[in-house]
Amino acid sequence: MKVNFFLIVILVLILSACTKNKEKVIPSEVTKETKMTNEVYSYFESGSNDGVMSVPENYREWDFLGAWAIDGDKGSKGIHNVYASPGAVSFYQKNKYFPDGCILVKELMNTHTEYLSTGLVSRANENEGWFVMVKDAKNRFPDNPLWGDGWGWSFFEAGKMYKTVSTDYKANCIACHVPAEKDDWIYVDGYPVLKLE
Repeated sequence: MKVNFFLIVILVLILSACTKNKEKVIPSEVTKETKMTNEVYSYFESGSNDGVMSVPENYREWDFLGAWAIDGDKGSKGIHNVYASPGAVSFYQKNKYFPDGCILVKELMNTHTEYLSTGLVSRANENEGWFVMVKDAKNRFPDNPLWGDGWGWSFFEAGKMYKTVSTDYKANCIACHVPAEKDDWIYVDGYPVLKLE
């Protein structure tokens, strides 16, 4: 009987230690291996329920949606690389809309242009900032000026991943997305991976 009691005490101590070491996942810690509800990472299930956005530190490990080349006088003056949080691409491929809580990160890079054996070539050079969008199908933050029209919207300057310079998505963000309003404000035609099934 003393042995059984002793084993029960040890099991309780082990289980309580395991429970204490569990931490909520924040967006900067999300990887493709992160356990997700229905295999789709959700910003709202990560402990980030206050509407404050940041640039996830490991976004380059996420699904790559595509890139945009910004025309310059000679070559490209910028390249925008776009990433989606784990599970968002496969969810979109099946359902034709982005899942609630998914995060899109657009990384803005300036370019270096030079003549190479293939001709005039522009390549990504240095980071100029990020745009971050979080899908919010439930309008969770109606009084927050960075949230509305189904998304959270923010711009972050280079080197400042945790403090947005955006103050109001209607004034700072949505104007560039008006041509894509019919596609939930996202230029889905620029991302061929979303068309795969």
